[in-house]
Amino acid sequence: MQCRPLCGACCTAPSITSYIPGMPQGKPAGVPCIQLTEAYQCALFNDPARPKVCSEFSAEEYVCGSTRQSAIDNLTLLESETRPITILTLQRTY
Repeated sequence: MQCRPLCGACCTAPSITSYIPGMPQGKPAGVPCIQLTEAYQCALFNDPARPKVCSEFSAEEYVCGSTRQSAIDNLTLLESETRPITILTLQRTY
């Protein structure tokens, strides 16, 4: 699947823990990457400074769905389901 124009969900919904130019500590989930342009494209797309996690992401229909909002929803769900469990999370659960 090709990336959908004006989407950028993969640059917004998930957290990125590796260095991003302009965001040296990475970015939290739900925060748009500083490298996301107004046209929802990655300003680092062909740049070697692009984080490995970003360059290895492949648009797939099961993740991206048919709209930007479905991609945001799917990636947000995946983010929450793969978040490491912490002591604080366990304390809130029990």
